[in-house]
Amino acid sequence: MQVSSTHLYHATSMIRTFLDAGMAEATVSARTFTAPLVDPLSPAGWSDDVSPQPRTTTIATLDFGDGRMGLYDFVDNQWWNPILSRRVVLRGSHGELEGDTVRRFEGSEVVVSPITYRRTGVDLNLEGNDVVSASFEGRIVYRNPWAGTRLSEDDIAVASLLESTGRWARGDGPEPYPLAEACQDHLLGLAIGESARTGADVRVARQPWA
Repeated sequence: MQVSSTHLYHATSMIRTFLDAGMAEATVSARTFTAPLVDPLSPAGWSDDVSPQPRTTTIATLDFGDGRMGLYDFVDNQWWNPILSRRVVLRGSHGELEGDTVRRFEGSEVVVSPITYRRTGVDLNLEGNDVVSASFEGRIVYRNPWAGTRLSEDDIAVASLLESTGRWARGDGPEPYPLAEACQDHLLGLAIGESARTGADVRVARQPWA
């Protein structure tokens, strides 16, 4: 499992979820590398200085045992820097999901199938700019519950989490992201930072909240 998208507990949450690692113990090994990089956009807006600046890349492995390994790859300001792409790779025994493409081995053949999205507001479509659904091999696998709001994909996720939190608060559903899980993800993020600083592996033992 590789995540090169967001940082620390955000990324560790994705890694644990995709690997179904739960609260398993983990060995974290991290290193940092600094090199010049053009970085023209930040929360303050676009910069007139487009000369390369020192930016740090943090690479870490999170070993949960039983072949479950997460690779964390994050560059300073990766959320904003428009020249850096997002990469999510989930590899299994018979294939992998890379971005929106699934490659797998079936029988004696390698099958490649894309995940495709229906987006309105593109070309001559006048319904408004929206993500409507995602499909895989002729089946709808995701529908935007907030279609018509023109929310960004990140905001769609936030809105869905808030709705689930409201249901939980009313006693109508499970915790969408329990505090124990948040603590575990933060602990793994701290372990990445410690390993990067010391150059040594950090063992994350099973915690009382697990």
